[in-house]
Amino acid sequence: MSATAISVQVYSVREAFTADPAATLQRLADIGFTNVEPYGFVEHVDALEPALRAAGLAAPSGHNRLLGRDREEIFDAAQRLGMTTVVEPMVPAEEWQTLDSIRRTAEALNEIAAAARPRNLRVGYHNHAWELASVIDGVTALEHLVAALEPDVVLEVDTFWAAVGGQDPAALLRRLGDRARLIHIKDGPVTGEVKKDQVPLGEGEIAVDAVLDAAGAAELGVVEFDEYAGDEFDGVARSLAYLHQKQAQ
Repeated sequence: MSATAISVQVYSVREAFTADPAATLQRLADIGFTNVEPYGFVEHVDALEPALRAAGLAAPSGHNRLLGRDREEIFDAAQRLGMTTVVEPMVPAEEWQTLDSIRRTAEALNEIAAAARPRNLRVGYHNHAWELASVIDGVTALEHLVAALEPDVVLEVDTFWAAVGGQDPAALLRRLGDRARLIHIKDGPVTGEVKKDQVPLGEGEIAVDAVLDAAGAAELGVVEFDEYAGDEFDGVARSLAYLHQKQAQ
């Protein structure tokens, strides 16, 4: 992913962000990030807009619940923040067990994407483990989703959760090709306390180098911790240094 831009999911430092959004974004900029991916950005838009500007950061993508929400409010907030891609962060595990429920999710995302196009916004979906652990007729539920999505609805493939779900994340990225326009890159154990024991890139069980090699279609690689036992800012800084080293090779 030598040409892929790097971002960081603000959820990784959510306690600091809740306490002081402006100082948190400035600290991420000081670490060396030029892009961030906000979470719940509709709720936080009034704090995010001036803080992003002050820190010199861009927010090309953001997470916000899309399904069943006021889409115009979501689109308004995304445009205020300069986003190009709005990402649905989660559809619960029970919705990935049958083809009918997967198709319903695809239809809902397609409908939102149609409304987003006139706003020059793109819709994406971010996976957890269950979309990969569910295999129907030999095909993962996530790939069944892709088959039912309009071509301009993209995936933000969480490569860590793909591994936890039992898939080889690099092989998955190769199968998805240019539908995987964004990726979440993180590391840790693939069994046991997979949230609590996450670590900076290159220090866990994920084949991060293989993921990076397979991510040629990705426009944006997003560093994230769901949880981290150490200092979160130090953790994302170490992950950023790892990515910069790989891009330089």
